[in-house]
Amino acid sequence: MNAPTNPAPALVLATDLDGTFLGGSDAQRAALYEQLSARDDALLVFVTGRDIDFIAELIETPGMPRPHFIVGDIGTSVYDGVSLKPWEDFEAPIRAAWGDAGERVRALLADEPGLTIQDTPFRYRVSYDYDPAHLTPASREKVEAAGFDCIVSAGRFFDVVPKGVNKGTTLRRFVETLGLDPRTVLAAGDTMNDYAMLAEGFNAVAVGNSEEPLVDAIQGLGHVYHSPHPGAAGIADALRHFELSGETA
Repeated sequence: MNAPTNPAPALVLATDLDGTFLGGSDAQRAALYEQLSARDDALLVFVTGRDIDFIAELIETPGMPRPHFIVGDIGTSVYDGVSLKPWEDFEAPIRAAWGDAGERVRALLADEPGLTIQDTPFRYRVSYDYDPAHLTPASREKVEAAGFDCIVSAGRFFDVVPKGVNKGTTLRRFVETLGLDPRTVLAAGDTMNDYAMLAEGFNAVAVGNSEEPLVDAIQGLGHVYHSPHPGAAGIADALRHFELSGETA
């Protein structure tokens, strides 16, 4: 793995992509990306449900900051941001928790109403699109009874992951493994698959376009800021709110 540019970064931005880092207007995204690119004291971590192929294309977009690390697949994979290779030692507990469960999960849910399997070959998760009109609580109950976790988000995604593995637990272990100062972390998201990351205890922001279930879920979590601004503008707002923008008075 490549080490952080600054071994003691003043900011660790752990951000979801769709609707969050990639949300907001063109001008709002450009302003945030320029701000981050100008800083040599920031560590950028993409924490996303997306796979590495999507991210490999994304970082070729002009003006897109390159992340130092990528926590992909809803917390079930971790990659080096330069080589885009898996951090195999870090992934070992996730790999062990999942084993060869893919076929077993697919068989378990083969006849469940409202689920359509996604064709992306994830390594340590099985993912579906779901139809809210037909999905029943029995599907989640089957998953949990079989010893896995189920994450439902954005009104359309139904993900099966290893027990106890999510964006939050993986981000926590990442911060501890690299010896980062938890006070410098800002976690940012907009859907329920971000909830575990926002609830982990770090500085956190639910951006202004967050789905209603997430907004409801963060009520009472004093460390989570609900920005009125969407996407990238919400992140920039939260950097100021938590005094992590790097600006001096």
